[in-house]
Amino acid sequence: MVHVYPFQAVRPAPGKAEEIAAVPYDVVSAEEAREIIEKNPLSFLRISRADALLPDKDPYSAEVYKLSRDIFDEYCNSGLFVQDETAAMYVYRVHDAGRTYTGIACCADTREYESGEIRRHELTRYDKEEDRTRHIDAMNANTGPVVLLHGSHAEIKAILKKSTENREPDMVAHAANGSVHEIFAIRDEAVLTRLHEIFVSIPALYIADGHHRCKSAVNIVEKRSEGGVKVPEETHHVLSVIFAEDEVKVHGYSRLLTDLAPLTPDNFLKKISDIAHVTPYGDADRSQFTLTPKIGGEGDHVFHLYLKGKWYECVIPRNPKITDIRALDVSVLQEQILIPFLGITDPRGDPRLQYLGGARPVRDLMIKVDSGEYAAAIAMQPVDVRTVFSIADAGGIMPPKSTWFEPKLLSGLLVHLLE
Repeated sequence: MVHVYPFQAVRPAPGKAEEIAAVPYDVVSAEEAREIIEKNPLSFLRISRADALLPDKDPYSAEVYKLSRDIFDEYCNSGLFVQDETAAMYVYRVHDAGRTYTGIACCADTREYESGEIRRHELTRYDKEEDRTRHIDAMNANTGPVVLLHGSHAEIKAILKKSTENREPDMVAHAANGSVHEIFAIRDEAVLTRLHEIFVSIPALYIADGHHRCKSAVNIVEKRSEGGVKVPEETHHVLSVIFAEDEVKVHGYSRLLTDLAPLTPDNFLKKISDIAHVTPYGDADRSQFTLTPKIGGEGDHVFHLYLKGKWYECVIPRNPKITDIRALDVSVLQEQILIPFLGITDPRGDPRLQYLGGARPVRDLMIKVDSGEYAAAIAMQPVDVRTVFSIADAGGIMPPKSTWFEPKLLSGLLVHLLE
C-alpha cells in the first residue's frame, strides 16, 4: 500500500519554462553547468548547481547552498516562478527519439521509504547524499524529482490519457537532446481522489532514478524531527514522477577500461575465450544504443567487447542454480573477468573502470577506444524491469551502474515546498 499526494507546485511563469528547465544536477560537471548558464542565464542550474557560479569556493561550502536559496527566492519574487493556488497532480509527458513516455508528478511519502513500500536497488554514496540533504534543507524544497515505477495498471494509464486529451499542455520545454517535456495539471478532485485510491491498492513503488534525492528527503525529516519536534506533513512528502513499468526504457550501462594491465589486448581476449564463447561480431550499427546478440540467447550471459578496432560477442552460459544478484550480466562480468583478469575489485572506486550511460550510441564507445583514451569497451545488454523489481523485493542491491532508465526528466518545471 502506497500513498501519493497532490501539491501546490512552484513552477515557471507562463512562457518561461523553456528558459528555466534544465538537465538534472548530477548529469553535468560544474564546468559544463557554467557553460550552459552562460548560454542561458535563467537556467535552473543556477539553483541546482550554484557551485558553478562560485568556481573559487568549495562546492560543499555553506555559501553555495545559500546562493541556491537566494537565487530561488529571486526567481519567486521577480515572478519568474509562480506557485499554484490549489494542490494538483501533473501528467509529465516526454517525447524522445520517436517514443512517448507518460507519468504522473505528485508527492510520495518518505515514511514509506523507511517502511519498505518504496524500494531501492542501489546503494547511496554518503558524499552525494549529504550534498543533496544540505541543498534540500537550504532550499526548503525538493527541486528535482525522484523517478518511481509501479507495475502496469490500465486505469492509471486511462486517467493520464484522458487528462491530456483535447487540451494544450500547461508547460512545454525542449531539452538539448531533442526531447520534448510537457506538463498537464490535474485539478479535478474526483480524479485526484481516485488516483489516491488506486495507489493505495498498489503494494510497492520502485526507485528508478533518484536514490540520493529520496534518501536525502528522508534525512531532512530525521534532522528536523530531532528532539521530538513535529514537522509539517508536507515535509514528509517528496517530489516524484511515477511511471508504469511499460512506460520506461532500460538501457545497458557500458564499461570502459583505461588499460588491460597486466595483460596485452591479445592475452585479455584469450583469457575471456577460456571461459566464454567468443566470436567476431562483424560490423556494428553505430547509431544503435544496444548491440543485438547474434549467438547468445535468453539463457546466456551476453556482452560485447570492443578491442583493437573490432567487436566480439562473448557468451557465458547461465547457471540455472543461481537466481540472485549473481545472475546479472554485470555481476558475471565483474566476478569472472574484471576481478580475476584485471584485478579490478572495486567497481565503484577503481579509476581503471569507467562508465558510459546507456542512452549513447555504440559509436561513442568506439570513438573513445579508437582515440586511445581507453583500451577497451564493453557494451552490456539491458536488464529487464521485472528483474529490478525482483531484486528490490528481496532487499537486494544491484552492482553499481547496472541500469540506465529513460526518460531522463528535467529539473525546474515543478518544485515542491516542504512547508
